Amino acid sequence: QVQLVESGGDSVQPGGSLRLSCVVTGDSDTLYFISWYRQPPGKERELVGSIDNFGGTDLVESAQGRFLISRDRVKNTVYLQMNNLKPEDTARYYCMIPNEAWGRGTQVTVSS
Repeated sequence: QVQLVESGGDSVQPGGSLRLSCVVTGDSDTLYFISWYRQPPGKERELVGSIDNFGGTDLVESAQGRFLISRDRVKNTVYLQMNNLKPEDTARYYCMIPNEAWGRGTQVTVSS
């Protein structure tokens, strides 16, 4: 059974950077299509971006120019690099494989 575990969340000041990790366990042979979602306080979960089987990435407009998604195939890990963080980026961040699994999330707080 495939499982996802996120880490890397923290409290940072505006303008700071964080790198979130999403480790895939239970299947080291498949390159999954993986998406990052986030859920701000009191709001619905929203898409941040995705990485496909070939390494192609797609980010929502609010993340373009600030966030990057990448994959380390050896470590079976997908990363979300977040730069120039803003207070509105405060949320719990999740990775997921469509129709397969969700992680439990990691908290990001951006505040001065």
